[in-house]
Amino acid sequence: MQTHQFQSLHPSLTLLSSSSHSKSILFSVSLLASLSSPHHHSHLEMLSSLKSHEEGDQEDPDPHNHHHQQRSNPHQPNPPHGLISLSAHARQLLISCAERIHCGDLPTARRTASLLSAAASPYGDSADRLTHQFARALSLRLDSPSRLASPSPSAASSSSEALQSSYLSLNQVTPFLRFAHLTANQAILEALDGCRRIHILDFDTSHGVQWPPLLQAIAERSNADGPPSIRITGTGTDLSVLRRTGDRLQTFAHSLGLQFQFHPLLLPISSTNSSSPSSSTSTSILSTTTTTTTNLTSSSFQLHPGETLAVNCVLFLHKLLQDQDSRSEDDGSRELRAFLQAVKALNPAAVTVAEREASHNSPIFLQRFMEALDYYTVVFESLEATLPPRSQERLAVEQVWLGREIEDIIAREGEGRRERHERIARWEGLMRGAGFSNLPLSPFALSQAKLLLRLHYPSEGYQLQMAGDSIFLGWQNKALFSVSSWR
Repeated sequence: MQTHQFQSLHPSLTLLSSSSHSKSILFSVSLLASLSSPHHHSHLEMLSSLKSHEEGDQEDPDPHNHHHQQRSNPHQPNPPHGLISLSAHARQLLISCAERIHCGDLPTARRTASLLSAAASPYGDSADRLTHQFARALSLRLDSPSRLASPSPSAASSSSEALQSSYLSLNQVTPFLRFAHLTANQAILEALDGCRRIHILDFDTSHGVQWPPLLQAIAERSNADGPPSIRITGTGTDLSVLRRTGDRLQTFAHSLGLQFQFHPLLLPISSTNSSSPSSSTSTSILSTTTTTTTNLTSSSFQLHPGETLAVNCVLFLHKLLQDQDSRSEDDGSRELRAFLQAVKALNPAAVTVAEREASHNSPIFLQRFMEALDYYTVVFESLEATLPPRSQERLAVEQVWLGREIEDIIAREGEGRRERHERIARWEGLMRGAGFSNLPLSPFALSQAKLLLRLHYPSEGYQLQMAGDSIFLGWQNKALFSVSSWR
């Protein structure tokens, strides 16, 4: 066939390596002392010394070429002097700065954030780059305390081209999105096996990079009766992007001999935030979940007779969570629960859910900060180990995409915060509460994920876990993303 291109877990669980030789038809493609403590001056002197050391050792005038050959190693008891030492002390200072914010000591927090911003380079090693992003987020929070619930300044200023580029880079140079898409696709393929009329409702479609592999897999599995008809209802906040995505998918499906239709479903825009790479302004995927629920039960979404429905929620559900409301005893999930109940009423054969395995939704700033620091430390370490030092794609992912996520978690509060990541246990409770039951992911889905890592991301650091009916992708011993399927 002609090929086409289209742009904490239980400790007893066994970790699976990414060295599988399985073949796949789908795969075509503690808080620390504050600055007012006796250690305050030693921290400042250390930062000043390290900054001078960094500048003195820099020989390449091009900052994009500035990197360090040595990398921080948690198993190395005595790291050499330089930015390796900065990683440990910078983490302490980041935590101290967050603690000062939590305690209301903003002048000390501002001084600390300023020192960290001056010392940490976005072009250093992973610890240096992570420090730069967190110091920047802390500075934004400190500089604009009255705008904590307002749109993110950097998100608003980021061009749609930059967001699109960073999204495509994230999809290309990390396995995170591909793992989520591939595993969700396999769950959909198995749930709809034998169906002659397929309808996929995809939330936050963006550029539709998830769907070409699924279309090709359906074409390859066709029997003597020919391939089934396929409709995708793609949702988003930018109608022009959705239409361009639909045109590309239509062309691709036609080349495979598939009967295919794409219908755009426009979701409402608000003035908060968005993780959609197609949004040129700071917008939310939803203004209210009620509006989206209404769209699902109105003529905006139509399920034709004889169609079998699958609903795809990849990195979407966390955007529907809100702050807890003690007055109404709402834990922040009331509107999300209404959304899930509306989806359940559609009687889908499968609902795929992919989310970050993180807890970034605490109303307590300091707790949220610590969780984010731990999570993104691992993400940045994975990028450090698997991409060249001068990778422009990594720079785009870290500064535009991940930097914006970090800013949202650290610098925003209330309605201004949309990156409300939760761990799998929360999603399981919400899905079961809406009447769904687990649809176990198959061993073949795990084999495909292993093949994805082996062929495209051959690093021993990436690991896969099967826990219950879900599959997790992580780096070293920390899970970073989960995929589950429901019905």
